[in-house]
Amino acid sequence: MTEPTDPNQQSPGPDQRGLPQLPQDWDRALVVVAHPDDIEYGTAAAVARWTADGKRVTYLLATYGEAGIDGAHPSEVAQIRAQEERDGAAEVGVDVVEFLGLKDGVVEYGLPLRRAIARAVRVHRPEVVIGVTHRERFAGGGTNQADHRAVGLALIDGARDAGNRWIFTDLLEEGLEPWSVRFAALTGSPAGTHGLEVGEFVESAIASLQAHARYLAGLPEDYPSARELLEGILRGGGAAIGAEFGVTFEVFDF
Repeated sequence: MTEPTDPNQQSPGPDQRGLPQLPQDWDRALVVVAHPDDIEYGTAAAVARWTADGKRVTYLLATYGEAGIDGAHPSEVAQIRAQEERDGAAEVGVDVVEFLGLKDGVVEYGLPLRRAIARAVRVHRPEVVIGVTHRERFAGGGTNQADHRAVGLALIDGARDAGNRWIFTDLLEEGLEPWSVRFAALTGSPAGTHGLEVGEFVESAIASLQAHARYLAGLPEDYPSARELLEGILRGGGAAIGAEFGVTFEVFDF
């Protein structure tokens, strides 16, 4: 996360209470975000539930998050944050973490990013894709960051592109046949449509965020602890679905 996440990103808006459960009748998901630790601010609790249920979840990150620690040079930070993401993923049952290697902080929405995501979808063949909201504000009202918005929108479009044989035809030359995804589900949105109860997986999610030790150490001293932050985020999501802890999603059907 190039900028610290809004602690209230999962807080429900006035029209979000009583959201239906996110469909769970699938086996494979691809999670696509901008930076190491984006998944760990709430989404990882859902990932922990999914892997515990036997679902296969793969991570794809657009950048190495190298611009995310003010007191350290990007050339040093990239390797640190990549390993912290792998460590955090392992805490919630994910063993495949891939990176596109785009430059942190200046990710651009456009055809190259759509193609990269479409390619990953054809390679991994997920039934659903998961990401962070592309909207300008989080559910709690905080302003979203530029890379998140670019990747979130490209995920919606790239996942749909993956199913069209006549878009990015060069992928066919790689032997990557079209693959259709059922839906995209983006967390942190002010327009949440679905939710997921994650009460049993809060501790796993906290451990996943705590794995980002070097990044967290670079945040201001008065920034909330991983536990305080995640419990606040997940309680906000839970309020939207009538549970103690939850994650909310805006779903885009294809």
